[in-house]
Amino acid sequence: MPDSRAGHLPVPRRPLVVVILSVCLGLAGSAVRPSRVFSQQGAQRDFASAAAAAIAHGQRAEAENLARARGANDPAGAVVLAQLAIDAGKYGEAQSILEPLALREPGGDAALELALLYHIIGRDGDAAPLLTAVYRRGSSTAEPALLLRGARAAHALGRPRDANALYRDAERVGADPAAVQTSWGRLFLEKYNKPEALKSFQAALQADAQWAPAHAGLARVLEDEDPPAAAASAARAIEIDAGLAEPHLLLASLHLDEDRVDKAKEEIDKVLAINPSDLEAHSLLAAIAYVRDDHATFDREVSKVLDINPSYGEIYRIAGEQAASHYRFDEAVTLAEKGLALDPSDAQAAADLGMHLMRTGDEPGARRALDRAFHADPFDVVTYNLLALLDTLDQFVTVQEGDLIFKMHRDEAPVLREYAVPLAQSAFKTLSARYGFTPRGPILIEIFPHHDDFAVRNLGLPGMIGALGACFGRVVTMDSPKARPPGMFSWEATLWHELAHVVTLQMSKQRVPRWLTEGISVYEEGVQRPEWGRDMEVTFARAMNANKVLKLRDLNAGFTRPDTISLAYYEASLLVDHIVTSRGAPALPALVRSFADGIDTEAALKRSLNVSIDDLQVTFDRALEEKFGTMRKALADAQKPVDASSVDVLKTAAAANPDSYIAQVALGEALASAGDAAAYAPLERAASLVPAAIGAESPHALMAALAEKLGDRPRALKEYEALLAVDHTNVEAARKLWTLAEAAHDERLMTLAVSRVVSLDPFDATAHIGWGRIALKRRDATIASREFRAALQSGATDKAAAHCDLGESYLLAGQAADAKKEALAALEIAPTFERAQELLLNAIGGSR
Repeated sequence: MPDSRAGHLPVPRRPLVVVILSVCLGLAGSAVRPSRVFSQQGAQRDFASAAAAAIAHGQRAEAENLARARGANDPAGAVVLAQLAIDAGKYGEAQSILEPLALREPGGDAALELALLYHIIGRDGDAAPLLTAVYRRGSSTAEPALLLRGARAAHALGRPRDANALYRDAERVGADPAAVQTSWGRLFLEKYNKPEALKSFQAALQADAQWAPAHAGLARVLEDEDPPAAAASAARAIEIDAGLAEPHLLLASLHLDEDRVDKAKEEIDKVLAINPSDLEAHSLLAAIAYVRDDHATFDREVSKVLDINPSYGEIYRIAGEQAASHYRFDEAVTLAEKGLALDPSDAQAAADLGMHLMRTGDEPGARRALDRAFHADPFDVVTYNLLALLDTLDQFVTVQEGDLIFKMHRDEAPVLREYAVPLAQSAFKTLSARYGFTPRGPILIEIFPHHDDFAVRNLGLPGMIGALGACFGRVVTMDSPKARPPGMFSWEATLWHELAHVVTLQMSKQRVPRWLTEGISVYEEGVQRPEWGRDMEVTFARAMNANKVLKLRDLNAGFTRPDTISLAYYEASLLVDHIVTSRGAPALPALVRSFADGIDTEAALKRSLNVSIDDLQVTFDRALEEKFGTMRKALADAQKPVDASSVDVLKTAAAANPDSYIAQVALGEALASAGDAAAYAPLERAASLVPAAIGAESPHALMAALAEKLGDRPRALKEYEALLAVDHTNVEAARKLWTLAEAAHDERLMTLAVSRVVSLDPFDATAHIGWGRIALKRRDATIASREFRAALQSGATDKAAAHCDLGESYLLAGQAADAKKEALAALEIAPTFERAQELLLNAIGGSR
């Protein structure tokens, strides 16, 4: 956004997440090594620039030599020595160097470095006047170094627009581009403008590919959107400067995201070996201890940090962040509140508190915290988006049934409440009985017609392209059926999945690992309705052929990578199924409960199943081969091109490869496209090899279409029914089955088809009317009334007839007064409608 650099730092109303796939990592190869830089250019640089470059290049010894060569009384050299002392955690030594220099020159480099040191040790009040003096001096000059110094001071003062202007001026007059762009990138990153931050860090590296802080900044830009690229940038920064703390700590955070605690601690230890007083490093150690319920270590790390900086609320905020990443949102709230108590001005802590409160269901409390955060930092797009989202939720309809609180869009609530409420009640009744656990309420369930609103509700930003629902323990959020085109997903399966999370999260005291809670949720989908659990079978069989199945030790990490997350979900469900099959149904709730004691997966498996993870791997591998062996062999040639030059060639290939799914489908598809009934034989063979094939090119879909083409209605009915048994979101197949079954007067298949249409597209009024009339014919007043109510709310074309339908269902249920109301409503639309008149007479007669 050029405007950001030219004038100010705008807050976009609904910013998009920028996904950056590749950046200028290749610049490093063509860079001049630091020693050559100094030999060729050292004479042309002034001391400050040379020392800054040496530090940025990881050449701290060279920077120290340059500083000491200037003599003991040289102020510029002393400032560099103080910077090196700060990097080593020798804060007292640095303070003793800088304080007399800052008194001598209030607007100089020493004053800036002293102020930044005061921030580290919690003396913000003493830092402010120093920063103000530096800023004023920098804003009244055209000298490049002073402009850059003033910009950094404005940045530290919390004056981002002034800092932005001074960075722009410093760039214009020729200040060191690597230094300017790196600091400028930090400003943009801090103010949530990642596209401009990316430009700045790239510009810094274009100017000097060895500038380690720019590589570290680049890693921060990429951290959320592309963790592997972020790790690569961090590794490059470390390669240049192993003593730079930030990239080590970023790698530690990435390792924690993948639950690789030992690797995270290795990176933290590297930082503390250089700077034993690094506050963020100690905070991460405290966070690790907290989520492990190691209270002694947590308290010890907190004490170390607060001894250095008594107002460092980040120690609690970071612990809260880690607690939240482990589903422990109530604890995250408490930790964020402690952080704010230490530093009431911390906008990030207030923003985190707001997010944590959203996830506990305390939306009024969340609004208060977010308002506080936004007042302190109006650039925070996450806070802005969450506040806008709360405004949207204020317009939703609230439906409460016992401990279940639903929030739905006003246009959707009349229909969705007919289905969502009883489905949720059924889910909790079923799951509570199976797991021997009743979740603590109230349970808040929010259903969004716009996917970006759902994404903002969860993360504060639009996106989450692949996600359909989320659960936080007592809060469930999800896409409504209108958030995506009909047939893209099953909202009912999504709701069941998320409510299973409510059970497993709560019964484990929010400590269940992701592989288990996700595995159980997917598993429970298939237990409730087998067709819900079959859409990944073919994908998984192909993954087995490609040796891409995750090892159990890597399963949890698989949920953090875009290329493995779908596989991880399904594999986890297969593991859960294996545990139930091999160990018995009671083993599963016992395993979930064991995590409530704070033990890890290894210990939980040993306690609950008396098995090690490595032994479980052996039996799981065997079970996978038993389940998928035939299918994966049939799919073994799935990646090979098919020679479709003629039907004869395909026939020869199919005959030579009777166990090849691809060969059989290729022949069947070619014959079916010509309307040849001979296609049935290879397609039937293909269906037997891979029963769970779904989509338009599945054998059952091809055979159904062929049967329709040949006028073979019974065969078409059979194939569409078989297709829907595995392809549960195929709404078009359900509609075709409904039409064919209606023509055949096959009430069983009509019910199967129309109920599937309603479940996938609950705003299809025609489907509601169809199901309602089937129910009315069966004298099932409950279903009939529900469907006719939904038809009216979905915009039935013939409203008079729809009111009569509903009235007749009420009459069947013995609700004569309600039937009379519907008759009058129909007559108001069509005064001469005989059916409505007859309904009115029957209703009046029924009420006597």
